Amino acid sequence: MTDLPKKHLFDIPEGMIYLDGNSLGPLPKGAVERATKVLTEEWGKELIRAWNTADWMALPQKVGDRIATLIGAAPGSVATGDTLSIKVYQALAAALKMRPERRVILSDNGNFPSDLYMAQGLISTIGKDYELRTVAPEEVAGAITEEVAVVMLTEVDYRSGRRHDMRALTAAAHQAGAVMLWDLAHSAGALPVDLTAANAEFAVGCSYKYLNGGPGAPAFIYARPDILQQVEPALSGWLGHEAPFAMEPGYRPAMTTERLRVGTPPIVQLSILDAALDIWDDVDMAQLRAASMALCETFIAEVERRCPELTLASPRDAEQRGSQVSFAFAEGYPVMQALIDRGAIGDFRAPNILRFGFTPLYIDQQDVIRAAEILQEVMSSACWKDAKYQVRGRVT
Repeated sequence: MTDLPKKHLFDIPEGMIYLDGNSLGPLPKGAVERATKVLTEEWGKELIRAWNTADWMALPQKVGDRIATLIGAAPGSVATGDTLSIKVYQALAAALKMRPERRVILSDNGNFPSDLYMAQGLISTIGKDYELRTVAPEEVAGAITEEVAVVMLTEVDYRSGRRHDMRALTAAAHQAGAVMLWDLAHSAGALPVDLTAANAEFAVGCSYKYLNGGPGAPAFIYARPDILQQVEPALSGWLGHEAPFAMEPGYRPAMTTERLRVGTPPIVQLSILDAALDIWDDVDMAQLRAASMALCETFIAEVERRCPELTLASPRDAEQRGSQVSFAFAEGYPVMQALIDRGAIGDFRAPNILRFGFTPLYIDQQDVIRAAEILQEVMSSACWKDAKYQVRGRVT
């Protein structure tokens, strides 16, 4: 069993209660040492030789294999690099090519906007008569018809934390002959994921949330091993080539998940992520999930008792939530700014959502209760009405 939390492994300012790891994970202490080594020893002294001497070229696959263990994927089935939006585009384009006779991409209307934007952009690029069809989250299963080429869903909703049933919806997609694509941005590192058991064709995710890879950390993409040779890369970058340094004039995709790479890997960021993943080596995901659910339950009970003005916007059933809790309040933005100003950090999502993430690696019951106390102080004093909390930053 893992000892939780592991606060000593993170560089969190003294006195801060950090409830925003669902948006940006905190700095793992080991990441600083690793980044310094890459900058000074590898890049600084080896320069271009480090692609070989420090094995930089193998780092994307090494990190992909480490992520694979956290999402129930086979070794060699996860590639890393680029951004999550690019990985959504790649997976979605490849999935559509697997069902050329169909024209509908099905998603839910609460999906993360960037996923929907990428689908819209892909449709405008390929033309023809493709359609992005969105329905309410609870209506997805009934909307998977024989018109649907791809079902594209985010397992855990970014606003409310509502969780889709991965196995059931994947099975429904397959029964209708559709391809399944999951976005694991709010799942990887937050709860147990078993892509192999779910049998989904594709999955994508980011590494700067629960995996603590840092701002702009590279995304990952999963392709089910048995379909890999069918995957036609929409972005045929040179590092997805079977022999990139042969410098052939024509594209020949790699015979592994390397075909899902595009450009030069971000070595410094990948190295930081690699160091961050060290923290997970002895983490039992079932234990982590149980601890997360307990923290969320405590927070809901404390906030509802102390702050009746707030309305729970997340599912009440813990099994139907990810590792976050959201409350609705008309003036949610200034409330969150006042809360942050007092050392309890969550975030705001339009139009009225106060969002809190619970990561047992560095959050405990005492933190949760204290955060609820601070929120009560903010609400009862109405300090959020102060003009300084009304000014909106570019990032909310």
